[in-house]
Amino acid sequence: MIKYKDTEYQCSMELTLDIIGGKWKPIILWYLSSSTLRFGELKKKMPKITQKMLTQQLKSLEENELINRVVYNEIPPKVEYSLTDKGKTLVPILAGLSEWAHEYINSNKAY
Repeated sequence: MIKYKDTEYQCSMELTLDIIGGKWKPIILWYLSSSTLRFGELKKKMPKITQKMLTQQLKSLEENELINRVVYNEIPPKVEYSLTDKGKTLVPILAGLSEWAHEYINSNKAY
């Protein structure tokens, strides 16, 4: 049993998936692994995500200290997102998952 932020998890994998799981969080982290991006740039890279969902996912990743959100005091408002040091520790894991997908596709070409 693991307790984190007033929530109990049965195992570490359950906690991991709560923090970075889902359809969008790994993709957001993957895009931010190569550069700092603004909200609109992220939205452009993920056309199927709604604005509301992107906002929610970014907020969750920020609350879990995986991404930085920097607001610049200018008009129109400018907000940039980047990986924190904690977020950067996920890059090799995400790269491994990406590599696995390529191998998976290549192994199934015969079907």
